[in-house]
Amino acid sequence: MKIHEYQGKDILRQFGIPVPRGIPAFTVQEAVEAAQQLGGPVWVIKAQIHAGGRGKGGGVKVTKTLEGVKDLANRILGMQLVTHQTGAEGQKVRRLYIEEGADILKEYYVSLVTDRATQKVAFIASSEGGMDIEEVAHRTPEKIITELIDPLSGLGEAQARKIATAIGLPEGSQAQAVELFQNLYSCYMETDASLVEINPLNCDSQGKLIALDAKFNFDANALFRHPEIVAYRDLDEEDPAEIEASKFDLAYIQLDGNIGCLVNGAGLAMATMDTIKLFGGEPANFLDVGGGATAEKVTEAFKIMLKNPDVKAILVNIFGGIMRCDTIAEGVVTASRAVGLSVPLVVRMKGTNEDLGKKILADSGLPIISADTMADAATRVVAAAAAA
Repeated sequence: MKIHEYQGKDILRQFGIPVPRGIPAFTVQEAVEAAQQLGGPVWVIKAQIHAGGRGKGGGVKVTKTLEGVKDLANRILGMQLVTHQTGAEGQKVRRLYIEEGADILKEYYVSLVTDRATQKVAFIASSEGGMDIEEVAHRTPEKIITELIDPLSGLGEAQARKIATAIGLPEGSQAQAVELFQNLYSCYMETDASLVEINPLNCDSQGKLIALDAKFNFDANALFRHPEIVAYRDLDEEDPAEIEASKFDLAYIQLDGNIGCLVNGAGLAMATMDTIKLFGGEPANFLDVGGGATAEKVTEAFKIMLKNPDVKAILVNIFGGIMRCDTIAEGVVTASRAVGLSVPLVVRMKGTNEDLGKKILADSGLPIISADTMADAATRVVAAAAAA
């Protein structure tokens, strides 16, 4: 789950990390009122979408007048903001963040992510923060440092100071940096985040550090512990099909291909997509119905997949462990009839009650293509999609 910058800054503030004063706005009038409330000579008008690169896309502007606030808010609100993370279609701007201007002297980059290879937390930092951090990573990777933190011991003062020194923070700023980095680590751990990023972290002319941006991703599996974070969810920023799937406890992510996939188990779902690509096809989605799939869940899964006009064929790949093959077969038959299935359907199932499941499919009278192996299933569904 992602949240907006202004929401992320609320969280940073709660953990003692300094951020500029700012007020969210949903209308042009609210933007002007926010600027008036903040006061000061300079305001930053920021589009709020769940994507980076807003500045380069024209979604972050600076003005020194209230008339400028009104004009910029009018231009940015409702625009289809295109960045390197939104794709060519862009994302509609429905919210703004009006923020006081900052005394910018030097910008740095800091973030925290989990490094699964070492089972530690990676603190990633650079002396070259700002809009071009991706270019820095590409052209001068030596300017990005990674410090691995043992979650059993946490981020100590010595390790935090090592990071501050490595990215060239002035000596006079390092005491604040140590405290800020330790607070940021606590924030990452206590919110069950999967990513916390401050880009840029500004050092002003007085040597004071302040977070000028905030990006958070959260582990969806831990959100039950954080209703206050769930309250930040903005459904306008999420794929409608993925929202619909979540209502039925389906793990669904839409992709760019034309072969719908319905699988039980995330690992098998990934392997199924890999196999489709290996045999020359392109998966249209990731869809894990889980271990407790019912006819209703399978029917909803079919409906969601078929809302994608690019889907030309569907592959159902089931391993009957906890989930019995006959239950899935009944769900497939019910779903196919309920949605009036009009694209080729390939089904491969192995495991508990496999023979009974295959008999249910065969006796259904529906034009279902059976397959015994993943290779066979992939070959058949790729051919069916190509012929559709």
